[in-house]
Amino acid sequence: MPLQQESPDSLISSAHSAQVLDALRERASLPSPQLDESQACDLLRTHYCIEAQLTPLGSQQDLNFRVDTAQGRHVLKVCHASYAQVEIEAQHAALAYLREQGLPVAAVRNANDGQTLLSVEYGGQSLRARLLEFLEGQPVTRIKHLEPRLMAELGSLCARLDVALAGFQHPGLERTLQWDPRHASAVIADLLPVVQDPERRQHVESAAQLAASKLQPLLAHLPVQAVHLDVTDDNVVWQRDAEYQWQLSGVIDFGDLCHSWRIADLSVTCAALLHHVGGDPLRILPAVEAYQAINPLKEQELRALWPMIINRAVILVLSSEQQLAVDPGNQYTQTNIVHEWEILRTAMAVPFSLMENAILMAAGQRPESVELTGAALLPALAGQAVNRLDLGVLSRHYEAGNWERPGFDQDLLLAQPAPSCTLHGEYRLSQTHIDRTDEPATCALGVELHIAPGNAVVAPQAGHWVQGENGRSALRTAHWSLWFGGLEQQPEHGQPIAAGQPLGTTGPLLSVQLCLDTELQPPFFAVPSHAPVWLTLCPSPQALLGFDCDAAPLPDPQALLARRDASFARSQKHYYAQPPHIERGWRNYLIDMQGRSYLDMLNNVAVLGHGHPRMVAESARQWSLLNTNSRFHYAAIAEFSERLLELAPPGFDRVFLVNSGTEADDLAIRLAWAFSGGRDMLSVLEAYHGWSVATDAISTSIADNPQALETRPEWVHPVEAPNTFRGRYRGADSAAGYLRDVHAKLDAIDSAGRQLAGFICEPVYGNAGGIALPDGYLQEVYAQVRSRGGVCIADEVQVGYGRLGEHFWGFEQQGVVPDIITMAKGMGNGQPLGVVITRREIAEALEAEGYFFSSAGGSPVSCRIGIAVLDVMRDEGLWDNARDVGRYFKSRLEGLVDKHPICGAAHGSGFYLGLELVRDRQTLEPATEETTLLCNRLRDLGIFMQPTGDYLNILKIKPPMCTTRESVDYFVDSIDQVLSHDLYA
Repeated sequence: MPLQQESPDSLISSAHSAQVLDALRERASLPSPQLDESQACDLLRTHYCIEAQLTPLGSQQDLNFRVDTAQGRHVLKVCHASYAQVEIEAQHAALAYLREQGLPVAAVRNANDGQTLLSVEYGGQSLRARLLEFLEGQPVTRIKHLEPRLMAELGSLCARLDVALAGFQHPGLERTLQWDPRHASAVIADLLPVVQDPERRQHVESAAQLAASKLQPLLAHLPVQAVHLDVTDDNVVWQRDAEYQWQLSGVIDFGDLCHSWRIADLSVTCAALLHHVGGDPLRILPAVEAYQAINPLKEQELRALWPMIINRAVILVLSSEQQLAVDPGNQYTQTNIVHEWEILRTAMAVPFSLMENAILMAAGQRPESVELTGAALLPALAGQAVNRLDLGVLSRHYEAGNWERPGFDQDLLLAQPAPSCTLHGEYRLSQTHIDRTDEPATCALGVELHIAPGNAVVAPQAGHWVQGENGRSALRTAHWSLWFGGLEQQPEHGQPIAAGQPLGTTGPLLSVQLCLDTELQPPFFAVPSHAPVWLTLCPSPQALLGFDCDAAPLPDPQALLARRDASFARSQKHYYAQPPHIERGWRNYLIDMQGRSYLDMLNNVAVLGHGHPRMVAESARQWSLLNTNSRFHYAAIAEFSERLLELAPPGFDRVFLVNSGTEADDLAIRLAWAFSGGRDMLSVLEAYHGWSVATDAISTSIADNPQALETRPEWVHPVEAPNTFRGRYRGADSAAGYLRDVHAKLDAIDSAGRQLAGFICEPVYGNAGGIALPDGYLQEVYAQVRSRGGVCIADEVQVGYGRLGEHFWGFEQQGVVPDIITMAKGMGNGQPLGVVITRREIAEALEAEGYFFSSAGGSPVSCRIGIAVLDVMRDEGLWDNARDVGRYFKSRLEGLVDKHPICGAAHGSGFYLGLELVRDRQTLEPATEETTLLCNRLRDLGIFMQPTGDYLNILKIKPPMCTTRESVDYFVDSIDQVLSHDLYA
């Protein structure tokens, strides 16, 4: 049926009558009914023939119990008899009506006499009681961060209910309810004195006055219908699915069902979501967008939404304060009032006009704009070419972190020829920040100008002059304000200004910013997530300046990702389903195109960090001289080979330079074959060694290749993974158990009369997060392999080169020396570079089978970069840093293990660490889905992290070796925050 339109004379004015206020006061002053569990059990036994166990459930004014019986679960709801019977009958009728339309709501159970609503007496109290179906699941009230998908689902549910309820009628809908926003002004005025603190009362009063002023002109245009009025995080229940994702189970508690404005329902939902946005109200927009897609709202309703949300926040606070005044022991209310004050603070955290525009944009409508006309702001620049200064993330002016220097942009602008300008809408790299969970404000909402001093600045339109804060001032016209910084000889505050009147003269730098909200002094920079909305309030001043000052739009990251997916082989995966667009790096941070710096906690390739100036200089210098293949004669290859041998144990005297870890391990296998005369190789289960045919054959990590265990060739003999945390044998002294499998595999090779070629193993179990092998394990395996003529290969690609902090090579932890060392990853700090280090007799065994060379592995550029990496690691103390900061890092991770049961263990050392997540510390059930959720949430907080291990339940922590204690604290504190507040309900 069509929605009803509220007539102007039936609006809020009636709510101010004494009759309405008396009804509101009577209900607001009621404490919860007093009914203990034995009385509730008696009620159930007498009227429903139910024997049950009861669990109290929270409520502000009612009394609720979960009823557990052998036949299932129900909810017993008890309220005072002063609640009109017709109102509760309306709830029951609505439940039946919505169930018929497929909405996820509870059924009402009949009592023995067929009634759905009982009138009972207990302890001198007249009460009403009913029994409803229990909807399995739990609310997400206590989760601080709700992902956008869940917010959208709440918005969709709210819309579906409203679409259904638009056709529902019942006499019990016409009720006087304090939550009905049509009575908001009366309720607020009546309850305001309950707030004792003057500062808090003033905050509440200001919010209410703002909402009232914005709402009043819209009221006559708001359609009315039956509304649930409580689709909140408290009253919607969810269940985890097999992927540990929250799935909607149903909506409960129809106690606020009434006839009111349609938009009221969405306002209630959005107000509840403000508890889950970390102080950023724009994060509720997925709920608005989802609602609009199902139940489109009129523009007046959309404009009424935010003031109605503010009113809801005010009434939540006042209602809880009132309830605690009459029922101070109500634990439910005591808990709720904390986040209700948070809801109100968040509702007032951004300018009203910003939120109004954000809601309109989320609903697919364009906010209002104005046409800019009038006199030229800077007449002296007419016809002049203005130099546009690029200060974006990819600007050629930024190098080696110079953007971190305060005032760098302004100094750079002053160094340009006049006239020059910065660009409106540009995301400036200089505005980034590090080791913080909040977004940096990087989007320029105005323009800075370097003009010859003394040029006149002229008023484009008439208005008056306003002195603002932070040395800024504005020409305020009827439709917009023009804010200035650095303007000299400006007018007095409040002075009327005529069109064409001089406003002052230019100094060395002049900032200009347009704002369509004349009551607002806008920030000069906006965070990227708010920037599209802020740019509707602070559009380009280009029309007033008379020259192009607009930044080019950034590439669409989704379109770019689609291009990648259309051309780049799909087996080459990318991190995250929706990855940030990264084009720059510096030290242990990666920077997206909007200027946000992400802490890089997983990039063991960039061992020195990103953008290191020494790497830039070395590569540019050598490229300008020569780059060719290693068959030519040049000094760098000899120098680099000598440096590598200095790092190896005594007896190692030959080097092969290659391009990657895969090639290094592949070559090591060939060397083992050539030296031993056999082909059979022992490898370790759950390990990864590369992607070539040979290295893939010895890799058994099902996380990297789900078919790994079924596709091993006959020459590969995987032995049981010596995982001292979750393997069959546990602890540092578990070597004997794992060695039994090694002996069995070797005996089988011997029995078959086959020659063993060798054994390859990471000396520290990298894929499992850096777990140390059991004491003595490699000593025994190496001895057994060598006794059969095989060679022992230490795959140090991930764990070697000082990354472990306590040891330069991983094999040193086991007190052994291998026959072949393979290394890559951090050797080139991102330059493709790998190495095989061995002894002369093993190296020359390959020569009998033919020559070997790697075109780029030993090139002049690769060698010079490899030498520079070693120099920087030594000169900047990165090996010491890995040891010292790594020890601190490990201790902080161990603190997480002590605090959070889901953290099963902290593995590794130095800057090769792992945090293993388990659901049960006894069974060690992997917390795979939780680990994925944690990694995704860390990305939201500005940290890159990914899972590893066969169960993908381990954080693989291997950051650049320049990582600081401050970054460690930021990382660990962020994990603590997510595990404490964001992952569980």
